[in-house]
Amino acid sequence: MGGVPVTVRVQREDFDLAAEVQALSAGRHDIGAVVTFSGLCRDEAGMLSALELEHYPGMAEAEINRICEEAVTRFGLQAVSAIHRYGKILPGENIVLVVTASPHRQAAFDGANFIMDFLKTSAPFWKKEHAADGIERGWVSAKDEDDSARDRWSKD
Repeated sequence: MGGVPVTVRVQREDFDLAAEVQALSAGRHDIGAVVTFSGLCRDEAGMLSALELEHYPGMAEAEINRICEEAVTRFGLQAVSAIHRYGKILPGENIVLVVTASPHRQAAFDGANFIMDFLKTSAPFWKKEHAADGIERGWVSAKDEDDSARDRWSKD
């Protein structure tokens, strides 16, 4: 939107949060706020050994890009970066990163929240849980609270 840099990557390899923030904000003296959200794999109190994430190649990137572009327009963001991993991810490892930049903090916070709320419900990703006892728990169903978080944005 209007030359605002939007970077979207879906990748197997890990990312470096500090390097991504630096890449987004380097030389940008117009940015007043940068907000990051990094989602990590939890071990679910020792019950989970890994998450396996699959995605619909091409469609996942397109949907995340659409969500980011909407956030740029809605919140006046100056830059956005969104990275989502796929493959087998162990507890403590990064899953997702959203970085938003704007002139003021509230727009950056709102933009990051908006992107995550829609990414969780609209981007074509599927999660399978691998239990610590070796039993595969199967694919994780969507959660009503994720839909509620997304739906709050339609009230604005």
